[in-house]
Amino acid sequence: MTLVKRSTTNLVLAADAAIDLQLHTTASDGQWSALNLIHHLKREGFGLAAITDHDRPDMAQSMQDLAVAEGMPLLVATEMSCLWREQLVDLLCFGFELGPNPLMAIAAELYQRQQAIIAKAFAYCCDQGYLTQQHQAQIVEILAQPSAQQPHLLAALVKQQNPTLAPAQFSQLIQASGCDFATNPIAAVVAAAQQSGAICILAHPGRSDGFVCFDQALLDALRAEVPLDGIEADYPLHTAEQAALYRSYAQQHKLLISAGSDSHSPNKPPIRYRAADYQALLERLGIIVQAD
Repeated sequence: MTLVKRSTTNLVLAADAAIDLQLHTTASDGQWSALNLIHHLKREGFGLAAITDHDRPDMAQSMQDLAVAEGMPLLVATEMSCLWREQLVDLLCFGFELGPNPLMAIAAELYQRQQAIIAKAFAYCCDQGYLTQQHQAQIVEILAQPSAQQPHLLAALVKQQNPTLAPAQFSQLIQASGCDFATNPIAAVVAAAQQSGAICILAHPGRSDGFVCFDQALLDALRAEVPLDGIEADYPLHTAEQAALYRSYAQQHKLLISAGSDSHSPNKPPIRYRAADYQALLERLGIIVQAD
């Protein structure tokens, strides 16, 4: 049996080492190429990062190969698109097994479902006269893209072909077509992730732009249904009050905490979070953080 080398093997970080545990590339909906992002992280002196492309656990092995080649430690990671109480939630999965596993299986099924959603939405737009079968080549190209890009790309095509469509009409059309993101119930994703050896962290719990915005009561309700390992306490859109709530809640319930910038492009670069502040999570992932 061949042992797979991880870029974080035997990693020791100083207490004040810079880390960022939520980043995205063109493998999902980011604008960074993986190589450019890694070069930025190295240039800025980051000790560790996590590229958490949406619903892409299949990229973990190639990302580790690149990280090893470039000498930039990266966690094995992905961010999964989930649903809870009919609302969007995201789940960060860290440290899962490389190779076929239940998390990869559920992500592959999601990709197929996303393609079906977009194909059906395209057919609807054709039936309504906003697109035609002459756009079939563009649709084939869209269906070959990462799942997180597909709804954006179809919406952009509709807008391009119908420049006089009023914003309200455009929104109504996209909604009526069913052009949306494929998701899985969070309980199913957590089960698959933990079966695959992952640590499951609730991403950006304080976001309110289309996601569940969690207070203590909602966190209690979610945890009653789903065995989360932790919370992304520190995130750019969180207020100081939210971050304090999530840290206190995690401490009270013995949960791990994480931090991420959610950088998708150089316009919103990675943030330098301090390794020692997330020592418990890092140690669960086999990374040693030195004392101050």
